[in-house]
Amino acid sequence: MNALRRRTRNHRSDDGLMAIELAILAPVVIVMLLVVVAFGRVTHGRALVDQAAAAAARAASLTTTPGQAAADAAQTARDTLAAAGLSCAGAGVDVDTGAFRPGGQVTVAVTCTTDLSATALAGLPGSLTLHAEAVSPIETYRDVTGAAP
Repeated sequence: MNALRRRTRNHRSDDGLMAIELAILAPVVIVMLLVVVAFGRVTHGRALVDQAAAAAARAASLTTTPGQAAADAAQTARDTLAAAGLSCAGAGVDVDTGAFRPGGQVTVAVTCTTDLSATALAGLPGSLTLHAEAVSPIETYRDVTGAAP
């Protein structure tokens, strides 16, 4: 009988430990999940900015004048980012048409500041600037004089 009382008494001394363990571990698990979500958002955002830069460079290389190349590249980059659902607070498109000639190339740099405020609890910054650059060649036998066909 005495052993039964001791066993029961020891069992009762563990009451509440599970709640304390949960209270200690729950915030750690939540922060870890927020970090995983943040890294996923950053990785996805970088892929979308890379895609926008490549699409913009391709659009710029298909035009016939440097001015039209810059306009088409900017519009294509913004359309690509908007269609993908990436909200950019400060989207910037920089088009380098210094080598815009047959056999040359067009370089497009896309910058996007994305919002990460939903994961600020994990100690991450509220926003992150993503940058991508893409180069697209201009065909060697292409007419880039801007004359109408």
